[in-house]
Amino acid sequence: MISPSTLLIFSLASLALVLVPGPNHIYIITRAVSQGRAAGVASAFGVEVGTLVHIAAAAAGLSYVIARSATLFNVIKWAGVAYLVYLGIRALTSRQELASREAPPQPLRAIFLEGMVVNVLNPKVILFFLAFLPQFVEPEAGAVPLQIAVLGGTLLLLGLLSDLIYAMAAGAVGGRLRSRAPLIGRFSGVVYLGLGVATALSGRSA
Repeated sequence: MISPSTLLIFSLASLALVLVPGPNHIYIITRAVSQGRAAGVASAFGVEVGTLVHIAAAAAGLSYVIARSATLFNVIKWAGVAYLVYLGIRALTSRQELASREAPPQPLRAIFLEGMVVNVLNPKVILFFLAFLPQFVEPEAGAVPLQIAVLGGTLLLLGLLSDLIYAMAAGAVGGRLRSRAPLIGRFSGVVYLGLGVATALSGRSA
């Protein structure tokens, strides 16, 4: 099983990651701003149910890569670095703002399902799970798929907590968040670049 120290480091890294406003947060915030807290909460749960699909896919497909091939492990690692740097540069250079047009009212069930589909069909999330989770797997500890499931579950719980905070806050302050979009983008970019550098400097090999 994963060592407590590794799980602690993973939890801290994941906490820093999920607190950074990202595409899922923007989606959840937009829902909460346009339809209130309940819609934001429903979309948050939908997004994280989609995360379960990614965790299952990672647990089923990464064990051979991690346990057998150092080369493929490093390919995944550097793909992760490239992806995080890309996210950072995009966030720093983007002028994207929250949608100003209110979405038509939808049932909470439909909002939940939409959040799930949005996350499941996002190829960038697939690449993220392939790149981030393996950095903390310990092949010598056995049961690599189980380790992936534990790490993914930890990330999911932290992500859900973060999503709910954003949903509740966005539902409370409403349209005021629109004026904060540029500042949020710059902060996100700096954190993503920092995570990319930290991943690049890690010396672990599979």
